[in-house]
Amino acid sequence: MKASQFTIQRLECLTKQVNQTKLHFGLLSLLHFDTRSLHSFNSLWENMDKPNSSLGLWRTQSDQLAQMSSETSRVGGAEGGSGGSGGTHSRKSSRQMVFASPGRSGGSSKNTHIRKTRSAQMKFDLDDVGSGAALSRASSASLGVSFSFTGFTMPPDEIGDSRPFSDDDIPEDIEAGTRKKFQTEPTLPIFLKFTEVTYKVVIKGMTSTVEKDILNGISGAVNPGEVLALMGPSGSGKTTLLSLLGGRLTDPAPGGSITYNEQPYSKLLKSRIGFVTQDDILFPHLTVKETLTYAALLRLPKKLTKQEKERRAADVIRELGLERCQDTMIGGAFVRGVSGGERKRVCIGLEIIINPSLLFLDEPTSGLDSTTALRIIELLQDIAETEKTVITTIHQPSSRLFHKFDKLILLGKGSLLYFGKASEAMVYFSSIGCSPLIAMNPADFLLDLANGNMNEVSVPSELEDRVGDSQRETKSGKPTPAVVHDYLVEAYETRVAEETKKQLMLPAPLDEELKSNVESMKREWGASWREQYSILFRRGLKERKHDYFSWLRITQVLVTAVILGLLWWQSEVHSPKDLDKQAGLLFFIAVFWAFFPVFTAIFTFPQERAMLNKERAADMYRLSAYFMARTTSDLPLDLFLPMLFLLVVYFMAGLRLTADSFFLTMVIVFLCIVAAQGLGLAIGATLTDLKKATTFASVTVMAFMLAGGYFVKDVPIFIAWLRYLSFNYHTYRLLLKVQYETISPVIDGIKLDSGLKEATALAIMVFGYRLLAYLSLRRMKIR
Repeated sequence: MKASQFTIQRLECLTKQVNQTKLHFGLLSLLHFDTRSLHSFNSLWENMDKPNSSLGLWRTQSDQLAQMSSETSRVGGAEGGSGGSGGTHSRKSSRQMVFASPGRSGGSSKNTHIRKTRSAQMKFDLDDVGSGAALSRASSASLGVSFSFTGFTMPPDEIGDSRPFSDDDIPEDIEAGTRKKFQTEPTLPIFLKFTEVTYKVVIKGMTSTVEKDILNGISGAVNPGEVLALMGPSGSGKTTLLSLLGGRLTDPAPGGSITYNEQPYSKLLKSRIGFVTQDDILFPHLTVKETLTYAALLRLPKKLTKQEKERRAADVIRELGLERCQDTMIGGAFVRGVSGGERKRVCIGLEIIINPSLLFLDEPTSGLDSTTALRIIELLQDIAETEKTVITTIHQPSSRLFHKFDKLILLGKGSLLYFGKASEAMVYFSSIGCSPLIAMNPADFLLDLANGNMNEVSVPSELEDRVGDSQRETKSGKPTPAVVHDYLVEAYETRVAEETKKQLMLPAPLDEELKSNVESMKREWGASWREQYSILFRRGLKERKHDYFSWLRITQVLVTAVILGLLWWQSEVHSPKDLDKQAGLLFFIAVFWAFFPVFTAIFTFPQERAMLNKERAADMYRLSAYFMARTTSDLPLDLFLPMLFLLVVYFMAGLRLTADSFFLTMVIVFLCIVAAQGLGLAIGATLTDLKKATTFASVTVMAFMLAGGYFVKDVPIFIAWLRYLSFNYHTYRLLLKVQYETISPVIDGIKLDSGLKEATALAIMVFGYRLLAYLSLRRMKIR
């Protein structure tokens, strides 16, 4: 009892001297220390106060900590046996007190042994100070949290487990280092095998056609629960191989064999595959929550209700640590949004929201700092632990990232240089005579080899024999990259390839049920056509309202309207002689609201092509539902600016002041806008190159304007047919009829009839141009 009081007084004294702050720890209240444990703890604390301790003393203290941990576990287990749940707490506490081996020499840190120990923050309940429970809480807090001095390193996840706060009390921030273990539901395990995979592309030149080999006989396998990394220099074929394995690259057809649970690829596997592209393809004006919610509504099965799908999106946000930014816009080149790490986690969340069996990621750490990249890879490990197969390309990982991978494929110029466990890569290359001459990151060493750089690598004797040829050596006397590449490919083929192929020939540990599940899968949409249209319509409105209602566009329309109003200020028409004053204004209105929507709509499909490809490849929706939602969601937005324009011009210019005339003018302008927009969509869908599309649209609109009947009254017969395709022509005639039908039946040589023919022509254009755009998208084989 005296030893207990003495230890408590010493701990309180040290706490007051170091930080003058108080924290209340309530962890492991059922863990008790016996007298022997208290003496061990007291002895350890006295040794820690000695400033001249050596590395040997630190190892002794480490042994004392481990011994005290085991003694505590035994005591807690004995008491827990009679106390109900005490044993469980003791096992957990003993697991949390596992320390890493010393990582630094003691020569340079003799005076820095206790640099963090004395910064421990503890406070005891004075009422419980005489009880074993209070001492147990203090000791557990000190051992679990505060010991982070030189030579002892607790893993972040162990620190997270041992902290005495609930997970709900501290907000998660993966980039800041606070992370819970990601939890996903189990799903159908898929064993992926690929044997002798080859891929060629045809390059068409001015005079000849050349076939280029991208991949040359790549073989490998990855099982559920594993993370496979594809490494290699730029242009080595990493992304091509990833796309082939993920079923995203089918034209031209690859060579070799790729099987999923011993079955070939089928489009029915789309619902089981998640694919994260290298570029973060997201809508910039949607928030994180909206992005993931729309994905959940479109991709999750029909059997789930809307509330359950929204709850699933909220779970993914919480699991990925995105609560802090869930109401922040994604952002883009011109819009401020979330950080790069958060954006990458959103992209991963879009794929894991369907709980895929296979997850493919293309450069998930590109552009991220080393800490954020490590968190992303740890997230992939958590996902793989739930019997999911994860494959990722990685360009130049840090040493910490490299040791996180289970398997590794090293590519060089499309050839396989290594396949096997990532932990055994260095051993393999040492066995063929290639070892680093200096301490370096294993990933840097492997990339140097793949590039043929032997400057800091030992040269095998077989390569030294080839250096004698002056044409095949560099200035430094090292073999050329081509020679190094040939040697590495040959070494792999002779030493490892045959054994790897034999292992790939062995059947995967599958039962008939797993095989039948892959064969019997059916293509099912996550929502009905009507639901897809509704969701995409709402998403389109939220995304594009920022562009339509931008101050730049509103200012453009208002300034143009004011200038026109001033030029035609109160130009009232009372007789046929006054018609020339306003005919030019009406023709300009017809041209402006034909030209403006065409060049706005041209960019629609070229800009959204990447997003459309990505979402269609994941079977998020039907192409028809997307097209209808995309075209109709623009209609309410398109009505705002012309209404604002006409409210200014109509009354400033003194046009016909009747309600019927005003609203008919509005309807005619709106029909012209929708028809012109359809032409822009058709041009953009047919010509995906923006320069070609813009040039073609300029020529087309100019031809329609010249054939509109204002500049040339008598159009030659061989070109007169063009006016019937021109929405400028039909819009101008309808505007003349609405404004001047009470003044004269013939205006400027144009006979005004009922206007039914012109209105019908515009209606046909509205649907005809859009049908042409839809057929063009179908022809482009958007998945």
